[in-house]
Amino acid sequence: MKKKLLIGFSLIMFSYNFLTAQTVIGKYAGEFMAIGVGGKASGMGSAQVAVANDATSGYWNPAGLARLNYPQISLMHEEYLGNLVNYNYAAVAIPYGEDMSFGISAIRLSVDGIPDTREALIDRVTGQVIYDINNPAARIDPSLVKEFSNTDYAFYLTFAKRQTDKFYWGANVKVISRSIAEYSALGVGFDVGAVYMPMDDLYLGANLMDITTTLVAWSTGRNELITPTAKIGAAYGIHFFGGTLMPAVDFDIRFENRQFASTFNIGAVSFDVKGGFEYNFQNIFAVRAGYNDLNQFTVGAGIKLPKLNIDYSFARFNESSATRFDDSHRISLILTLEEPRFLRDGL
Repeated sequence: MKKKLLIGFSLIMFSYNFLTAQTVIGKYAGEFMAIGVGGKASGMGSAQVAVANDATSGYWNPAGLARLNYPQISLMHEEYLGNLVNYNYAAVAIPYGEDMSFGISAIRLSVDGIPDTREALIDRVTGQVIYDINNPAARIDPSLVKEFSNTDYAFYLTFAKRQTDKFYWGANVKVISRSIAEYSALGVGFDVGAVYMPMDDLYLGANLMDITTTLVAWSTGRNELITPTAKIGAAYGIHFFGGTLMPAVDFDIRFENRQFASTFNIGAVSFDVKGGFEYNFQNIFAVRAGYNDLNQFTVGAGIKLPKLNIDYSFARFNESSATRFDDSHRISLILTLEEPRFLRDGL
């Protein structure tokens, strides 16, 4: 409750910005789309740009969707930051013809029941509603506190093509919908990705997100620009003991002037590094570990049942943080319609 009250109380300070008509570079404006999806990815520290080869590729790298040979459905639920944020994801991917794939996926992130204190600040002497938080007589009247929600959606429409046996490419059209209290926003963006395999078991990937700069237009007249992000990654498969060990590393390059909020920076350009590995034993079960851009060590595991993959990951937040958040647990499912009648043409 105290964490939600902090969010609601901060709205007093930020509401003026929402009411001001202007166009600005929205630093962290697309952050809700950077959390990641899937238990497999989270367990590997979110290093997936070169690895993704299932229905979640529409999020990680649209080119990876061309590596599918059967239709898939993916579902995920996580109570992010403990039980503060509800985070859900769903995707459908369908191979088409001999070398193409199509997909649609959706992310929903919501914080519900946030205390709305904008009209709850009163003068303890007169009892009148005031808006000056620095007034020595200011106090919160609990009877005037209401509630609101902060909900963000992102929908991805994905196309991918296998250009050659070693090169795949893909693209996303993204539709973004955001709301906080009575304010709402809509935006459209584009991603372009590629995967290249120069030799057996070596995968190189790139995903250029918001490549044209994404405009998010608020109902108040305020416009936020999400600047492009370049994600590049590499992975290599090592076969031993009947299984495959795949280490992977990703670099996220942003142009939002994040400075010390990133792993390192050069002026306005920031760099975040993520890394992890998976050991998959005969495509039956897998164990994973990694280190992500939030400075978290992550672990995870997965098991493959007939037509169903179940993946789990665990992440612990930095205990030195001023606000202590609970650990995060993520579970995801991938259903594969692995039957001859659904197999990609030409195989």
